[in-house]
Order: sequence, then structure tokens, then C-alpha cells
Amino acid sequence: MKETIVTIPINDLFAPKCGCPACRMENMLEKQYVGFVTGDAMMEPNIRIETNKKGFCRRHFLQMSQTGQKLPNALILETHLQEITDKYMPKKPNSKPDKKALASIGNVLNSCYVCDRIESDMYHLMATVFIEWVKGGEFRKLYKDQPFICLKHYKFIMEAAMAKGSIPSKHLAEFHADTAELTKNYLASLKNDISHIISMYDYRNRGGDWGTSVDAVERSIDFLTGADFTENNDE
Repeated sequence: MKETIVTIPINDLFAPKCGCPACRMENMLEKQYVGFVTGDAMMEPNIRIETNKKGFCRRHFLQMSQTGQKLPNALILETHLQEITDKYMPKKPNSKPDKKALASIGNVLNSCYVCDRIESDMYHLMATVFIEWVKGGEFRKLYKDQPFICLKHYKFIMEAAMAKGSIPSKHLAEFHADTAELTKNYLASLKNDISHIISMYDYRNRGGDWGTSVDAVERSIDFLTGADFTENNDE
């Protein structure tokens, strides 16, 4: 694949052929945005308006506190807490519960500035993946040579591929075949390894070879939850 400013990140994400490439993509974006929001973005008014309104999920709050300095985190929290106080807390004592305000608190609890930015950029990066795959050649082979695509990202990739302006309809079945094969083959290997673990608890197999099944429980959890990008790809 010819490298350009657009394709270089895609090459870098697919070249290692280790784990799920979409998990690596998500991991890369997560690290970028966690660092960004506690760094240069902290003093950007437009971004602070968004972070005040959306807040962050527990996962990204914890990452921000672990990777960023205490002062930037405190400044972000100060205005976010004030926003919640002003918008959702009762203004008068002994007031009746406000159902609308309570529902809005639910929206805040389920929103995250970093998650939203990651999701948006995942779609942008996948658009480049689709373009390069349709061209065929080296990248299509690189795509097919991936070890697997986890269940979470199989769903994400195919839904993105079926969206308007993504994979042309005449190529969609072939793209789905390539993608499904990566997920289905790994799913089968996990099932075999899990079955092997169970068989090893039979007294007749005591002292036998565990083979590739040793970490199959952990790998199965990663595959089923899309957690591969958090635990296994921290570089």
C-alpha cells in the first residue's frame, strides 16, 4: 500500500499482525485523547464546554488521573462539577423532585468526551481501511493476514462497512467474507482450546500437554469483550 499521511497510521496498525487490529486502533486513540484532554486541550474553551457537559466514564476518569498531572484534572473537574450543580441540582430547599433533571443526570452518567472522540475517529480510520481494501493489492492481503478480529470489532467493522458511502455493494459480500473468516476461525480455535482445558481435568489426561490452551480463558474474555486493546497492547 502506498504510504501517505492518511494511510501511514493504517499501515502501522495492521503491520504487527498481533491481536485484533481494531483493538490496537482503539488503544491508540484512547491514549491520544486521554493525554490530549489533560494537556493542551485543558485550556481550550470549546473543548472545556464539551467536557463540562459530557464528563467522562469511570474508565477514562481513572486513566486521566493516572496519566495527567493533578492540577489539570482538578481544573477539569471543578468546572464539570459546577455544571452539574447549576443544571441538575435543586435550586430551592424542600423542592419536589424534578424528573427531567434526574433523567438528564442519567445522560451525564452515560456520556464521555473521550469515548465519543474515539468512536468518531474509529469511523474516520475505518473509512481509510475500506478504501484501501477495495483497491486490493498489498493491503487486502495484510487485512486477511490478521490473526483475528474480536467479536466487538467484528460487529463495529461490518456495521461501518454497510453504512452509506463505505464499502460499495458489489464488494460488500467479499469484504464480509474476509472479516467474518478472521472472527470465525479464531472463535473456533478458542472453542477448541477451552474444550481442551476441560478435558485436562479428566484424571485420564493428568500430566498431559496443555498446548495453546493455557491462557485460553483470558483470551476468550478478551475476544468476547473487546478488552484486548486495554490489557494486551500497552506499549
